[in-house]
Amino acid sequence: MLTRPSGNAFPIRHSARFLLRQIQASDRSQIFSGLSNPRVIAHYGISYQTEAATQEQMDWYDYLEKSQTGYWWAICEARAPDRLLGTCGIYEIDSFNNNAEIGYWLLPEYWGLGVMHECLLSILHFAFDELGLHRLHAEVEPANIASAKLLQKLNFMHEGRRRQAARRDESYLDLDLYARLAAH
Repeated sequence: MLTRPSGNAFPIRHSARFLLRQIQASDRSQIFSGLSNPRVIAHYGISYQTEAATQEQMDWYDYLEKSQTGYWWAICEARAPDRLLGTCGIYEIDSFNNNAEIGYWLLPEYWGLGVMHECLLSILHFAFDELGLHRLHAEVEPANIASAKLLQKLNFMHEGRRRQAARRDESYLDLDLYARLAAH
């Protein structure tokens, strides 16, 4: 179990251009828009066919908070806090080993604009400096070159490939493991 840095309040984050806020029930249709978009889900392990089915993802976000095993943020422009550009978060926090996994997705119209880089910098600061985590890791499909480049730009090191570690539809996928230590 982790201890929230500022009591029980959700840790809202601000960057130069973006607000990272708590995901709300009213965001479900926007979450569905992202997690049903063929370009977003091409390399993301979760997708939904209906908005109602997306409730499973909403319940997972709620579970992370209640179980204190993670945080997941809605990415919004500061001037438009109700419009989601994507989401990002840390999850599977292991308090004994002081590590966690990160994940993220962004709507295609915001790709290549530095959105996720800026937001993940804020999340890295939170994870390492406020939560005191020692290690963060991410799993990326080898074909997701943009995500691999993003992680490398954020000083994550490629640690290897897990062969056929994930199943999608009727096939198995390799996953590349990237990690960053607090000292970097």
